[in-house]
Amino acid sequence: MQGYENYGLMQLLAAAGCIAVVVLLFAAVLVYSQYKNKKFLMRRIRNSWGQPVRRQYDPTEFQVISHYYVNRETDRFQIDDITWNDLEMDQIFQLLNHTNSFLGESFLYYQLRTPALKAAELEEFEHMVSWFQSHSKERERMEYFFSKIGKTGRNSIFDYIYNLKDADSGRLWIHFGVIALILASIVLLFVNPQPGILALIASMGISMWTYERYKRPIAPYIISCTALQKILVSAEEMSKLDLPILEGKRELLQRNTADFKKLRRSMALLILSEQQGGLMEGIINYINSCFHLDLIQFGTVVKEISSRLGGFEEIVETIGKTEAAIAVASFRTWHPYVSVPALSEGEMFFHAEDMVHPLLENPVPNSIQTEQCVLLTGSNASGKSTFLKTAAVTALLAQTIHTVTAVRYEGCCFRIFTSMALRDDLIGEESYFMVEIRSLKRILDRIRGEVPVLCCVDEVLRGTNTIERIAASSKILESMGEKRMICFAATHDIELTYLLEGIFRNCHFEEEVTEEDIHFDYKCKEGRATTRNAIRLLKLMGYDEEIIQAAEKTADQLSQRELVNTVNKNFTKHE
Repeated sequence: MQGYENYGLMQLLAAAGCIAVVVLLFAAVLVYSQYKNKKFLMRRIRNSWGQPVRRQYDPTEFQVISHYYVNRETDRFQIDDITWNDLEMDQIFQLLNHTNSFLGESFLYYQLRTPALKAAELEEFEHMVSWFQSHSKERERMEYFFSKIGKTGRNSIFDYIYNLKDADSGRLWIHFGVIALILASIVLLFVNPQPGILALIASMGISMWTYERYKRPIAPYIISCTALQKILVSAEEMSKLDLPILEGKRELLQRNTADFKKLRRSMALLILSEQQGGLMEGIINYINSCFHLDLIQFGTVVKEISSRLGGFEEIVETIGKTEAAIAVASFRTWHPYVSVPALSEGEMFFHAEDMVHPLLENPVPNSIQTEQCVLLTGSNASGKSTFLKTAAVTALLAQTIHTVTAVRYEGCCFRIFTSMALRDDLIGEESYFMVEIRSLKRILDRIRGEVPVLCCVDEVLRGTNTIERIAASSKILESMGEKRMICFAATHDIELTYLLEGIFRNCHFEEEVTEEDIHFDYKCKEGRATTRNAIRLLKLMGYDEEIIQAAEKTADQLSQRELVNTVNKNFTKHE
């Protein structure tokens, strides 16, 4: 008998040992898996640092990135859609987007659309960028932290959270009413069992029916709570990172996460009912359907997020700006034309030395120093439009990420507008001319206050006939030149260079046409354009010599006549 007992004990010990080995093996596999994952992430972080971003975007995924900017309400000046699209800022954002989390890329997009109008606003950001450039170990630690937060793909967490504050939390008295009804039925059950059972069954049925009715509209907002919880956990973890660059930020994150403790408690039951599985999910859902606990908590969540939205935005900005600084530091490391701008307020000026467009692989640097409006002339494809975009992008990057693709840039803080790559609004049934004059009107309406405007206009009023175009565009540009604005405008109408002389500074681009080819140097030069290439291109394309000679003769006659008329009008105007 004793032998059998020892045999049973041995079996028990053997089973316990097997279980212990399995648990230890499972723990070892888990630890090794985490080690491998961290090693993989760190290798990716090191290999991607200081390299051009070559990420492919799904269209829906890319659209989601902008939703923090779209949802966040602010009274700050922001880049409008026309200017953003003219300057191809989606592509520039992608070039800069060396981020690993949805918080970083969402804030970087917001930052590019919200330029600073005071130089001091960028001092903290510049400090972070410079610090991460010179502290690789700490920067890698932060990048690993952001990698664990990750991206959200096609889902916008910010849509859910900003919609949450406007959600209808329902009528709380109904939920408390059904609880009171169930409790009254239970009391009746002990007093008089037979009617008590019937009352309990009826009250449970009423409770479940009303639960399904009121749960359905708020079901989508449960995802909001999960998303918000993820951001708050990230903020809490970041507040524990002991890095010098986070001084001051840790206290801000700790203060805000502490303010959200009540909200996190209120969200717990909502999140728990969605994350459990199997038997536990059934039990929680049954309790909720009877007592409406999650619906009651939802009302508290809506109230809390509405009153603490400012704290939530502070958390997002603190985390997002830190990662955006890392992204800019990486951009500064790899781009060959990069410098830190010198911004000021008050005096209106734009000084750029060897500025290039960041999207061009083999750019031609251009320099300009001006305190007044500039009129650019030159033939097609000579570089006017690229120069306009480069000037506007340089100012915009200076006032957002405090980094420019130029050897040197000094300027004041501008409100930036463009009117360039317009198109017919077919849906609105508006012609190109109507779209264009609306675009110009929006700029004229914003010329006010102490902050000057930087405006880039490509081919003013190209959508109408020559006489009215010159007459109207000269007056529009003259009006811009008389206001607190630096306007870079490109035109084919040489007449404007005479009509606006003294108001606009004349610069031009030119080309060299040989017997076999045409060559552009893409350099901005002083003065108005003096060459024409349209007719000479006919010869390069093999047109008959008679057509070419006749065209040149007609062009000369028209030029002389128009020039005399223009000068006479200009003289009469100044008499």
